Amino acid sequence: MRAAPVVDGAIAGAVGSAALNVVTFLDMTLRGRPASSTPEQTAGKLADAAHVDLGPGDKAGNRRTGVGSIIGYATGIAAGALFGILAARRRVPLPLAVGMLGGGVMATSDGSLAALRISDPRTWSTKDWVSDVVPHLAYGAAAAATWRRLRPPSRRG
Repeated sequence: MRAAPVVDGAIAGAVGSAALNVVTFLDMTLRGRPASSTPEQTAGKLADAAHVDLGPGDKAGNRRTGVGSIIGYATGIAAGALFGILAARRRVPLPLAVGMLGGGVMATSDGSLAALRISDPRTWSTKDWVSDVVPHLAYGAAAAATWRRLRPPSRRG
């Protein structure tokens, strides 16, 4: 396997992650809603499971915030890289690529929340689901478009 599709996929995933964050911050701005605490909770649960001390008081909270953001970007970049492996030698239709990328990242994130018992997506309201689906669609669209730009037909296969 050549590294170029993996690297191109990781770049596409990073662009998608930036798009997801922009859409999320725009939603926060328009609705005046607070940031989600789930990334920090995820970081805290993972640190506890790994027996990693994040330090005292405010420092621990700041580290959870930083690690939560890193986990989000790592998820998006890894999903893009995986997509790069899967799509390296085939032309994936754009709507399917958007769904695979956005849906894959959303399933990973929401599945993690459920597995770590941070949140139960089965109890979410319609507004909660819209707040989750829209940024993940933005991720998928931006990542898929970037993939297409980086991997024109002449570079495939």
